[in-house]
Amino acid sequence: MAVHSDALGFTQHDHAHCREHALQAAEETCAREGLSLTKQRRRVLEILLRKHRAMGAYELLDVLRGEGQGAQPPTVYRALDFLVSNGFAHKIERLNAFVACAHPGERHKPAFLLCRSCGAVAEMPSQAIGEAVREAAEGLDFELERMVVEAEGLCPLCREAAA
Repeated sequence: MAVHSDALGFTQHDHAHCREHALQAAEETCAREGLSLTKQRRRVLEILLRKHRAMGAYELLDVLRGEGQGAQPPTVYRALDFLVSNGFAHKIERLNAFVACAHPGERHKPAFLLCRSCGAVAEMPSQAIGEAVREAAEGLDFELERMVVEAEGLCPLCREAAA
């Protein structure tokens, strides 16, 4: 199977279509829900989509400044907060970084696979994982409030390179 180490997932796909679909989904969601996809928010989302990997806030800030925008850290953090809270991006806790959502426009709680070698991040469904954790928590009389699922290992490309 062919893969790209900079891909959002571990399989090869049409990045241009992916970007267009995500931007369209963001625009449609904002129009439907009365949200404002400002120029800055849209640009941060475009950068995440173009890079197709997890990026830290200061890395995003460097890209914006490289484009001649006088962006400051609070502006980038506000844009990221908007994107995450509306499901257009996700925060990768382990990396303290952000990645564009692989399923924009769909409300979901993904799990992430993180390649420890190349930094690639794949988003996967976590419904079964979530159900198992909720059942275990209920059995322990634990009130589950928040769950982040991130697993670290080697992506197919890095495993192939190491072989």
